[in-house]
Amino acid sequence: MDLDVVNMFIIAGGTLAIPILAFVASFLLWPAALIKVYHWYWRRRLRMQVDYAEYEGYHFCYSHRGYPGTRPSVLMLHGFSAHKDMWLGVVKFLPKNVHLVCVDMPGHEGTTRTSAVDYSIEGQVKRIHQFVKSIRMSKKPFHLIGTSMGGNVAGVYAARHLSDLCGVTLICPAGLQYPTESKFVQRLRELEKTQNSDGIPLIPSTPEEMEEMLKLCSYVNRLREAHLHARRPHRGLHFGEVFSSRMNPGFHCSLSISVYCILQVLDVSGASVLAKAIPGSQVHLLDNCGHSVVMERPRKSAQLIMDFIIAQQNVGINSTKKLS
Repeated sequence: MDLDVVNMFIIAGGTLAIPILAFVASFLLWPAALIKVYHWYWRRRLRMQVDYAEYEGYHFCYSHRGYPGTRPSVLMLHGFSAHKDMWLGVVKFLPKNVHLVCVDMPGHEGTTRTSAVDYSIEGQVKRIHQFVKSIRMSKKPFHLIGTSMGGNVAGVYAARHLSDLCGVTLICPAGLQYPTESKFVQRLRELEKTQNSDGIPLIPSTPEEMEEMLKLCSYVNRLREAHLHARRPHRGLHFGEVFSSRMNPGFHCSLSISVYCILQVLDVSGASVLAKAIPGSQVHLLDNCGHSVVMERPRKSAQLIMDFIIAQQNVGINSTKKLS
């Protein structure tokens, strides 16, 4: 074989090998950086723009797409130790003409971290209301979605500021009085008695603890190391303030939907509590799915959300026609 051809193959092979080796090295040495790049890529692909809002010196980080239109705007609240990018999988399957806003909850990712007061559910509701006012989202009733801790915040927000909303979606919401307690809730009660914050399953510090958290939250385990590095910064958050608050589902909001799944973190019996307490609500139970519904079943989550929003809009249109 000609020497020039051999050299060409060597150069081509080296050119291909360098980015591959760099990718493998970054995954092994900096898994958190890799997952940030992954989120950046999907935000750009989905045209989600990152911005900041300020309210009396408090800063909120959020991503958004589109502008208010005929469909109600949608505000998404993530769970404890997560961030706004956890919704990207759902955003992928939502219509591009729907105005979407995903905010980092108080003390998470790019939003200001302050005192323990802001991490109680009431404190977070106050901060989210400030965020809504800062971006003028309440000019027109919007649809509020929350999962886990964010579901607790969304439920209490609906009770405090119902006039802001046209609908609520609660996905595995925390803060309910469950007829049947899960092993996770039982463990939290034990930790609360001993005041031991080191053994909190949702804030792992070792690969073994991360494995345990994924078994609790996910039906399928992925990217263990990357998620471990991403959640470590939240060990300083006041976990007790977050999960000592309870949601009272007695608010009168006929525009509500509860999406639940079979899981270990929060027992599925909570769905019946919401169904009885909220007239006109819809309840959906998803099999083969963990606590991280929006990450494991994003297409189904997006479908249920849009079906509900469209159904409520049709009800409103029909009511208006009857009145006229």
